[in-house]
Amino acid sequence: MATQTKQRMMHLGAFVHETGQHVAAWRHPEAHYHAGTSFADMVETAQLAEQGKFDFLFLADTAAVNLQGSADVRGRMGKVVKFEPMTILSALAPLTKHLGFVATSTTTFNEPYTLARQFASLDQISGGRSAWNLVTSNNEQDALNYSRTEHMSHADRYERAIEFAEVVLGLWDSWDEDAFIRDKESGVFYDTEKMHVLDHKGKHFQVRGPLNVACSPQGRPVLVQAGASGTGRDVAARLAEIVFTAATTFEQAKEFYTDVMARLPRFGRTQDEVKVMPGFYPVVAATQSEAQEKYDYLQSLIQKPVGISILEHTIGVHHLDKLPLDGPVPEMPDTNGPLSRQRLLLEQAKRDKLTFWELCLANAGPRGHALSIGTPTQVADEMEHWFKDGACDGFNVMPAFQPGSLKDFVDTVIPELQRRGLFRTEYEGTTLRENLGLPKPVNRHHPKPMAGAAE
Repeated sequence: MATQTKQRMMHLGAFVHETGQHVAAWRHPEAHYHAGTSFADMVETAQLAEQGKFDFLFLADTAAVNLQGSADVRGRMGKVVKFEPMTILSALAPLTKHLGFVATSTTTFNEPYTLARQFASLDQISGGRSAWNLVTSNNEQDALNYSRTEHMSHADRYERAIEFAEVVLGLWDSWDEDAFIRDKESGVFYDTEKMHVLDHKGKHFQVRGPLNVACSPQGRPVLVQAGASGTGRDVAARLAEIVFTAATTFEQAKEFYTDVMARLPRFGRTQDEVKVMPGFYPVVAATQSEAQEKYDYLQSLIQKPVGISILEHTIGVHHLDKLPLDGPVPEMPDTNGPLSRQRLLLEQAKRDKLTFWELCLANAGPRGHALSIGTPTQVADEMEHWFKDGACDGFNVMPAFQPGSLKDFVDTVIPELQRRGLFRTEYEGTTLRENLGLPKPVNRHHPKPMAGAAE
């Protein structure tokens, strides 16, 4: 009897900022605007994402309040305070059953033992639903909160990140699955032969181990990475299981996808071990004209000083308020901040012949990610094109404002994707790895996969 091939399914993450992806989201009449202070708002967002059968809730993070620019401009920013990701996700875990949790945590201003312990704990609390978004921190102001006078260089940040991740992965292999006997009668709590000491000695870190958290329910937390530079792509191919990327066009996304997949064999990895999920900013309504009205309304809430300031932050270039709004976008030298995003947006300005203010407007919502405005059918058409024609394995959906934009997507686009057989109608498993179709990792101290590994 012939074996039936299982249909490839799209994967979706809900990538959420405090009030929404759009810089003026907090001004929308229906938006959550108590950013970073209302636990109830976060519960609503998480449960809405789980209702839509999303693979995970993805929290962006930064460790600094922007103190650049005028006080007037800074006072108009709606994304100033936020919950610390590990704290809020640990609180949300018991209120959900299947939704994964991706927390952003930087290798530049953390210690690998602390981070490994935090994510292993979140994995235990959630029953195997945690993921670490490895970043090198592209926000130069973060450095000033961590006893630094200036930000590390791009190359140095990545060098440190690679060693950092190797230490974390090693610590997550500290214990075998069956190490803890807990036999009250014999008095044996654990098998010392099933504990593994890392004893790492490298350029940046010296970490003995073992980790004092038991083996993860899913083998180890899922590793997420974002970075589109040549170095970032190598890190993705070497370490990442989910790759978060930005692209404004299908062609850019396909080039990135093809390139990252081609790099995998160099690091002894296969395509089954990696999911590439670009950012996707949908504005959806019953008709094309209604969707455009929604988009235009949010755009109308952008105050000029704020639009300029958020572009400065996105591309890491300062003093853009000196440029004429209706003038061309000038050439700019590479930044030590978000280098790949800077290049992406400047390329968009050149390709689409945008004025400086038009680039500010284009950046205020998607921030270098794919924009889709239309009916549920039109939005699903674009997603299907990218998914089926070699540009991605799914998307990180970026709701413009919370909770309305996420609810629009869950109520209208998800059913359309399900109708086409492109997205699940029920969760496949209990862990994030199971739902993503990722293999359970092999503990480095054993020659074969742990029990329950995905085939």
